Amino acid sequence: MKTKLIACMLLVPFLFAAGTPTRAEEWPPKTVHIYVPFGAGSTPDTVARLIADQWQRNYPGSAFVVENKPGASGNLGTDAVAKAAPDGSTIGISIGGPLAINTLLFSKLPYDPRKDIAPISQLVTQPSVLAVAPSLGVDSVAALIRLLKDNPGRYNFASIGNGSLSHLAMEALALKSGTKIVHVPYNSSPQAMLAVIRGDAQMACLPAISVVPLAKEGKVRILAVSTAKRSPFLPDVPTLKESGIDVDADAWMGLIGPGALPGPIVARINRDVVDIIRRPALREKLAAQLMEPVGSSPEDFRARIDAEITRWAPVIKAANVKVN
Repeated sequence: MKTKLIACMLLVPFLFAAGTPTRAEEWPPKTVHIYVPFGAGSTPDTVARLIADQWQRNYPGSAFVVENKPGASGNLGTDAVAKAAPDGSTIGISIGGPLAINTLLFSKLPYDPRKDIAPISQLVTQPSVLAVAPSLGVDSVAALIRLLKDNPGRYNFASIGNGSLSHLAMEALALKSGTKIVHVPYNSSPQAMLAVIRGDAQMACLPAISVVPLAKEGKVRILAVSTAKRSPFLPDVPTLKESGIDVDADAWMGLIGPGALPGPIVARINRDVVDIIRRPALREKLAAQLMEPVGSSPEDFRARIDAEITRWAPVIKAANVKVN
């Protein structure tokens, strides 16, 4: 009996430790799962694997496993993060759709981005560009707007899906310029660009990485970048705002955790990932994808998410964009 009592007493500390959440100084645990709400080869997947590789080098005793969980416009994978144990073993990469825009498009989400998601850091920003078919014969945003005003509803724009940033950016352009353009959704940037090249659509606002190579070949013409300031990758291309259209749309992504993730662990992961994202070697790899590192605080990332909701709510309402 005495032997059993001693054995139980020795076991108690281990049971207690097993139920104790990871402390900041103990992060990372043996395995860290990084969920990506889009498929392999997507931009968020690329960023996740670049960061996971750096973490693996920093902490060879831990495993950093990237898991793709695509579906429902990014909601499925983002929900998996929201519902994960808040112990630092599961984090994720997400974008403006699941974290902000989808709250305006979906009648109901399986998670509340404000309560169920802990923003850790905005990681990168990626410019989108307004591109047109050379056959339109326009070489500036002003010329395009004149053409659209003279021919309301005659021209199509391609996007990568209903409610996507590529869709909303063009709806915002039409709203701010008082023009009418017909939306034609496709499943990916390559398909959308192919539609412009073939003449099934005459314009699109898509991530620069999917447009610049085609522009260099003369297959499409870039008129503007949709970011607030000029891109260092396209310094000679004006912004939409410079061109007289008050539209600001950039494809950013950030690192998130479950909503109940303790503040000290959030801070620890934030410090780690900000250091990683700003390393020269990683900056070069991001630049190859036409992406700029950001590395923001959790508070600034939360403010960015809130600003996206404020920015797109009137556009979605005016264009009557709905997903379900």
